[in-house]
Amino acid sequence: MTSLPAARIVYTDLDGTMVGPRGSFWHTAGRELTADPATALLEMHRAGVPLVLVSGRTHEQVVEAARIFAADGAIAELGATISWDAGRGTRRLSGELPREFADRTPMAVMAELGAVETLIAEHPGRLEWHAPWHTTHETDALLRGRVDPLAVDAWLAERGLGWLTLKDNGAIPATSRMTLDADPLPPRVYHLMPRGISKGAAIAWDLERRGLSPDDAVAIGDSVSDLEMAPAVSRLWITANGAAVDGMLGLIDAVPNASVTDAAMGEGWAQAVRASL
Repeated sequence: MTSLPAARIVYTDLDGTMVGPRGSFWHTAGRELTADPATALLEMHRAGVPLVLVSGRTHEQVVEAARIFAADGAIAELGATISWDAGRGTRRLSGELPREFADRTPMAVMAELGAVETLIAEHPGRLEWHAPWHTTHETDALLRGRVDPLAVDAWLAERGLGWLTLKDNGAIPATSRMTLDADPLPPRVYHLMPRGISKGAAIAWDLERRGLSPDDAVAIGDSVSDLEMAPAVSRLWITANGAAVDGMLGLIDAVPNASVTDAAMGEGWAQAVRASL
């Protein structure tokens, strides 16, 4: 691991990064028990370095997780909502949501336009709602499946929906509740949401609010959407499980300030934390 100047703040993705299988903070990627991530978190708190959770989960879910991990802030729905002071302070980003829809949430607009249903119908057996977790999202349509986000973006643009984009938020295990076609590749979680909203944009706004600069910050993630944090921080760590996904190493190599941890999920997260203190 490369030695770096100490960070003044750490932004971290949750699922597949800070927490591992089934959202456990106490299991390795191989499902063995470990206290290493918890020990690294304690070291961070003792060093006085604030932690901010950055996730695709809803605002309420991330704020609750922030309480559990004693985090100093929470960024939800891939950058749509920034909160602090245990959720009492919030800022919502709208990105490229057209002005005529400014009085509605992006999810309400997508429902009115039938955008999600049409997109799913275009990819039978390849795309579906990420049920039951999708129901409370306001900014993004939470989906799962196996599609090409770039091809979907082109499809959206052809239909006058170019203000929307499909973001890949990493692989998940296949389960019996899914109705996707059988495939050796694991399904992935996607967020259909307005362009201009990203984890990086949210981090940049939060740093400005705190009076900090990108040089003060480090981020940790595991997915394509986490690469968007790189421009807002001095160093981005991608855990080994994220780097192992087909095509991901090439994307990481194109990001000058990105590095890969030696270990996966929580163990890799702990390595990144210690390298940042």
